[in-house]
Amino acid sequence: MDLRLKGKRCLVTGGASGIGLATAKMLIDEGCHVVLWDQSGNVREIAARLLAENEVAIPDPFTKNCKVEIKGEVVDVADEARVQQAAKELGERWGILDHLVHCAAVGSRRFGFPFTNLKPEDWVRPMHVNVMGMVHVAHAIAPTMMASKSGSMIFVGSVAGQIGSQTDPPYSASKAATINFAQCLAKDLAPFGVRVNTVCPGMVQTNLNRHVWESWCETVPPEDRITYEQWAQSKIDSVVPLKRWQTSEDIASMIVFLSSDRAAQVTGQTINVDGGYVMHW
Repeated sequence: MDLRLKGKRCLVTGGASGIGLATAKMLIDEGCHVVLWDQSGNVREIAARLLAENEVAIPDPFTKNCKVEIKGEVVDVADEARVQQAAKELGERWGILDHLVHCAAVGSRRFGFPFTNLKPEDWVRPMHVNVMGMVHVAHAIAPTMMASKSGSMIFVGSVAGQIGSQTDPPYSASKAATINFAQCLAKDLAPFGVRVNTVCPGMVQTNLNRHVWESWCETVPPEDRITYEQWAQSKIDSVVPLKRWQTSEDIASMIVFLSSDRAAQVTGQTINVDGGYVMHW
């Protein structure tokens, strides 16, 4: 299926690893120009590697010989001033942004079952990065899309935002906010031809998922601890009807499809890529 994405200009936040990186690679495979934002200092190196892997070296995405442009910028989405600055630079470079994929997020790194294991300060960073980070990015990017009367935004949520995952209540609550704000954006931006959707992963082996296991280990005696693989497989067996992990590429495939013209009538939706997890609940 031709997704008609060739030449589109895409921004991926949280693009240095996990779902963000997998999405960036798929967009590049579709012929998109991609800018990666990530708080990690190695995002520029990752962008350079992607550029080398695609055997291109392009100073200007608008030259006739251009195949694809790939660039990495160190951006912490929790820093509103930096987000605005990076968005301004992006606008000066490209003028038009066709697609936003917002993957940047953090967990509390504390095991939150029961929630009294946490302290109120454990909520601050997840809520600021995941909720206000989304707000910062939306405020910085939406005006350009509204002016061009086109574009799409995909926000990565989580099934935890729908079922209330007890392992990390701050993360869970922040992802519920992600889903809700994306619906508000979809309603506000529809008159401008801009589509907004949320993709919710289920069980994906990312650093964030591993941090949940690490925080769980801190709450149990050493003799009761099990390996990450054992812990994760027990969760897969108990809550995922398809009985297998979702991969970053599984999530990226849905994101790329929703970004394309093949999903031109899809907006305001929350789509799970979870092996049936939420259905199970």
